[in-house]
Amino acid sequence: MRIRASVAVVGGALALSALAVPAAQADGGYGDTKITKVVVDSDNKVQIGTSGAVTIKVSVTATDNSGIKGAQAFDLRGPGYGWETTGKPSCVAVNSTTSTCTASVKIDPKVDYLSNSNAGTWYVGAWIDANDDDFVSKDKAGSFSFQRAAKLTVNAAPEPVKKGRTLTVTGALTRANWESLKYGGYGSQSVKLQFKKKGAGAYTTLKTVKADSKGNLKTTTTATADGYYRFSFAGNASTAAVSAAGDFVDVK
Repeated sequence: MRIRASVAVVGGALALSALAVPAAQADGGYGDTKITKVVVDSDNKVQIGTSGAVTIKVSVTATDNSGIKGAQAFDLRGPGYGWETTGKPSCVAVNSTTSTCTASVKIDPKVDYLSNSNAGTWYVGAWIDANDDDFVSKDKAGSFSFQRAAKLTVNAAPEPVKKGRTLTVTGALTRANWESLKYGGYGSQSVKLQFKKKGAGAYTTLKTVKADSKGNLKTTTTATADGYYRFSFAGNASTAAVSAAGDFVDVK
């Protein structure tokens, strides 16, 4: 495993403690080598659930007047002693001076002993070498959100319903607990109730609802036309955005 945590049983529960990790890439360099762009998983967001390995792809673009020779493995570091190292990057020239170096690392919540405290903002450490022996090293060359995956459910009732009558919409917001490897209620979060009329291309927001302490959602709305109702959570630094699958309601 690469997220360096030792596991001990304390009072019947897992306790995580950090082992020594290598020093971070020090900021420095020589010559005119520069890192111009860092992208993680295309949108700088990584979400991890409770089962199944996830491959994280890291791309670092750099430039030097002599061209880019290669890169060392990228360091990924986050809160709670989270630490990962990618494989050896493969660099592809964009032009005579610029290359994009790409590498990946696989994280499996079942074997990597993730702590919930690892969720949040992570940083990419990179070392890039140029053809003329110039180089650049950045401890925080870029950043991305390392998030706990989330789930949302929705149910609108009664179905069917007469036009103008009240619909009660219920659901639940849960998120991955990396320590128990189960999903648990994510309470006191703001979630949007949205509606998409039958035949329409997009949802519109009707109101914002706050989940109770256990992540449960309940609200009412007026039935106006056939269509789909869903809850949508915008996400935050530690938890991924998620939208429920729409629940269709037939309005008579």
